[in-house]
Amino acid sequence: METAPDFSTAAGPAAFSPSGSLDDRVRGRQRRTAIVQWIRKMHGWIGLWGAILGLIFGTAGVWLNHRAVLKLPMSQQRLNAQLALPDPAPTGAKEMAAWLQTALNQDGPPNTMRIEPAKPVAWTDKDKYAAGSVADFDAARAPALMQPERWVFGFGGPHEAIQAEYWRGNRSVGITTTSNGFVATLANLHKGVGMPVAWILLVDTLAGSLIFLSISGVALWMLTHRRRRVGLVIFGTSVALTLGLIFAQF
Repeated sequence: METAPDFSTAAGPAAFSPSGSLDDRVRGRQRRTAIVQWIRKMHGWIGLWGAILGLIFGTAGVWLNHRAVLKLPMSQQRLNAQLALPDPAPTGAKEMAAWLQTALNQDGPPNTMRIEPAKPVAWTDKDKYAAGSVADFDAARAPALMQPERWVFGFGGPHEAIQAEYWRGNRSVGITTTSNGFVATLANLHKGVGMPVAWILLVDTLAGSLIFLSISGVALWMLTHRRRRVGLVIFGTSVALTLGLIFAQF
């Protein structure tokens, strides 16, 4: 009598994957899950940090990008005045800046200070006298008319800006005060006009946050979506379109 084959031992330990390979796959999935959770957590916290700044810059950016079409009221009021110098008058730009801070009731020193050296006036042209009369030649030999040294100081912030202009030798300083409306103030915040160093550094953190959010967003998509080809096509199209529009302007 023929005996039936014994299949109980046909599938021995060699027929299964080694336990080490299974453990490696489990550990790999655990690492992947931990990475995804960390990126999601950081993505959320950093997005929360830059939420209000992103709202301000996004709103101002849309308006600035379409300011030729969006005729939003950019209300500004400008007032010009002359401020007499004290006696004795400040002799240097730093002394003038300190005096202006007190005279204009400003909380801090000027945001900007520019000193333009003396130079010949733009309409002085001795070459036109080369073939002229003796009187013209004598006029050409006269000393060039010089424009005096010019000091310009900027005070204030995005809502109100004060510019003080002084021509060395004058007895007064020209003061121009510009009061901005809501839209103009928002645009100045976007551009950092009249803002302190602390604001600039805060905006730098927003820029760094946007870089991280962009990279982490792509990483999350790649780690949590299986249809990666579709994502790569969308991402590649976006990169190609952006670079194409940039280089088309050169």
